[in-house]
Amino acid sequence: MKTFQNITRRIGFCAVLACTGLQTPLQAKITLPAFFTDNMIIQQQTTMTLFGKAKPNKKVSIETSWNNQHYETKADAQGNWRVAVSTPTAGGPYRITLSDGKKTVLENVMAGEVWFCSGQSNMEMPIAGWGKIKNYEQEIAAADYPGIRLFQVKKRTSVAPLDAYQVESTMGGWKECSPSTVPEFSAVAYLYARELHQKLNVPVGVIDCTWGGTPAEAWTSSESLKQVMGYQKKVGKLEALGFDRDKIMAEYGKEQASWKAEISKIDKGYQNGKACWVGENVNDNDWQQMELPGYWEGKGLPNFDGVVWFRKQIEVPADWAGKDLQLNPGTIDDEDIVYWNGEQIASGAGYNVQRHYTVPARLVKAGRNTLAIKVSDNGGEGGIAGKAEDMNLKLSDQASLSLAGSWKYRVGCSLADMPPAPIYPEHSSFPSVLFNGMVHPCLEYPVKGVIWYQGCNNVGRAEEYESLFQTLITDWRKQFGQPDMPFYFVQLANYLDRKLVQADSPWAALREAQSQAQHLAHTGMAANIDIGEAHDIHPKNKQEVARRLAVISLADTYGQKIPAQAPVYDNYTVENGKVRISFTIPAIGERFEQNKDIKGFTIAGPDHVFYPAEAYTDGDEVVVYSHYVKVPVAVRYGWADNPECTLRTPTNLPAAPFRTDNW
Repeated sequence: MKTFQNITRRIGFCAVLACTGLQTPLQAKITLPAFFTDNMIIQQQTTMTLFGKAKPNKKVSIETSWNNQHYETKADAQGNWRVAVSTPTAGGPYRITLSDGKKTVLENVMAGEVWFCSGQSNMEMPIAGWGKIKNYEQEIAAADYPGIRLFQVKKRTSVAPLDAYQVESTMGGWKECSPSTVPEFSAVAYLYARELHQKLNVPVGVIDCTWGGTPAEAWTSSESLKQVMGYQKKVGKLEALGFDRDKIMAEYGKEQASWKAEISKIDKGYQNGKACWVGENVNDNDWQQMELPGYWEGKGLPNFDGVVWFRKQIEVPADWAGKDLQLNPGTIDDEDIVYWNGEQIASGAGYNVQRHYTVPARLVKAGRNTLAIKVSDNGGEGGIAGKAEDMNLKLSDQASLSLAGSWKYRVGCSLADMPPAPIYPEHSSFPSVLFNGMVHPCLEYPVKGVIWYQGCNNVGRAEEYESLFQTLITDWRKQFGQPDMPFYFVQLANYLDRKLVQADSPWAALREAQSQAQHLAHTGMAANIDIGEAHDIHPKNKQEVARRLAVISLADTYGQKIPAQAPVYDNYTVENGKVRISFTIPAIGERFEQNKDIKGFTIAGPDHVFYPAEAYTDGDEVVVYSHYVKVPVAVRYGWADNPECTLRTPTNLPAAPFRTDNW
């Protein structure tokens, strides 16, 4: 491996020197999509279409150095041209020379394996940056792999599919993997590439196409999404509007106005359409107290989405009266309307945006003044958050009053009583917008397969996700033109507070929905139930996640005879008050390590009440029982938000959660 890297580095350096005399990007007539650049890795032993734009009707010539082949074509009346070329076996570096009279040269091109890496924040999570994975400093220092190439797709939404010329790279194209290029790149993508690079000894390219906090429907094409229950009406409306942005935005405006009008009807803070909890004379003696800043989920309103009204009495110094004041209420999640002495003075939106408002001089009086803020949260955490030092009322930099501390609050209404809020059409959660804006422009770049890590934003919708996720996989295979394209994914990790028994776990239900996708050929699931963190939805051990994805890939895609999957639940029998569970040992799997005290099982009788269970391995089977359950009828494993699970193989591949019932 060291010899391969040293040769690559030396040749790459020479290529850069040669490139200085050949590349004239400012003068070149040919325009290429952002993924055709120096340092790119092309998928080996396939057909790749090179395409771009030149002067209309201009002759275009292409030379590929791996076979010294010369191709010629002619740009059409719009300047578009395309040429299909055969790619070599793994190796390089190579050169691609393009000319329409002036040369454009792509240098340091390698042939190898290319993987498309997508999903939400756990796939996006960078090695350093906001992620800071386990041992991130050592990982960055050791990331000297010129045979690994990185391409990061810039975040973009679109209500209609974009073309290849609209894809943008955050890195300015393909980059060699080095300590300077890897820190802000997807940790899972890089670590997966490293596993393949070391095991296969070929160049590996990874495309980081990710966006944190996004649901699966945003990554699915409208063409396929309209077949999923629950999305037909929405996609049908978009089709009827011709996927025209202006028309869609206008329709959203109507839906939003209607939804807010309905909210106002049930919001107790309104009376006859007017805010009634904002004036100076409101009797708020029965309102509750909350210390701010801080999200309300941890301050008395767990799992609450809706409208909360906050009030605070402020003693304004006499010399501030009649002067404009700067109001800094902190970071408000998601939307706010601000009132001063009963009159609306400002409004804002954005869950991570600090608010800065002006209190007009005419409303500022000496002594007691009333500040009221209506806070609306449509999902996730909500409230007035941020730092205490950012919450203040200022006359100047030298004169300020802190707003941190005790506030009075009262719930206006809960969104549980309302239909879901309309989603802004260019928000990253809107159906199909990430497929349109980030995936569709990349479809013509040949890849070997996909690795995927997503699901948190679909928790609570497991029944829908089961068909939605399988639709996404099938959709991408069709869109990439590969019916059997490998698609390997990560099951959600354990998360939140640990409970011995949790019969109704939305996280467990979503994991089960994910596992159903394994019925599709050439899929594989990396179980992740043992390396999560209770209070961090972004667990730091991304090395093990990447390893588990890589062994599936090495076994299924590359045919290596290595253990890649733990045994999978098959059936059960009940005998003498105990449940004996049998498993299928996959062809690319291994048996369980023997364990006399397995953690993670629960058991229930005819009353459907689950209890913690004793469990032990007996050869290839697991025996489960509880002294509290005399007539067992159901067993579950790993069925909780954050279960403790210890059923695994000798190579540390955990058994995926399962259940014998369908309750």
